[in-house]
Amino acid sequence: MRSDGQSDPGGETGSSAIRDDDGGSGKPHLSNRTFAAGVATIVVVLDQLTKWWATNALADGPIVVVDGFFQFRLTFNTGASFSLFSGGGQILAVIAIGVVVMIFYMLGDASRRVEALALGLVLGGALGNLVDRIFRGSGLLDGAVVDFIDFDFFATFNVADMAINIGVLVLLIAVFWKRS
Repeated sequence: MRSDGQSDPGGETGSSAIRDDDGGSGKPHLSNRTFAAGVATIVVVLDQLTKWWATNALADGPIVVVDGFFQFRLTFNTGASFSLFSGGGQILAVIAIGVVVMIFYMLGDASRRVEALALGLVLGGALGNLVDRIFRGSGLLDGAVVDFIDFDFFATFNVADMAINIGVLVLLIAVFWKRS
């Protein structure tokens, strides 16, 4: 039935074709933007908790998990991944702020939950490392990022870095999956 009391041609009364809700499931609808914000929040909390653990537990030295392969080792990175742009934290922080703004904009176009998940992971990772740049330095945006996950054959990284890389991978898969 339409709002003017007339019958609904081509559809049953209250059909999902004319409703803007969840289809009658009774479950509240969570927008992709809200979902991504939730994912980002979880990433930031996990990232900061693990960095707090690392700065306390690893202050006296590394914890070797598998000798010659994997350890937890505390490092402070003033640059980007692989210690590129060492000392360029302020520039990287400004870039991170731009990435955060861009992701918020892109979330408006995220039509699938997998896209929102991927963007939420990247957003959370960017914010997690940005928190370090803001609060772990003596000046404006010049803090060092705490890294502590250390494979001997790879760069030392953290939870935020993992979230960024997993998010980018998921986004790439989602883009190519959408095309096929």
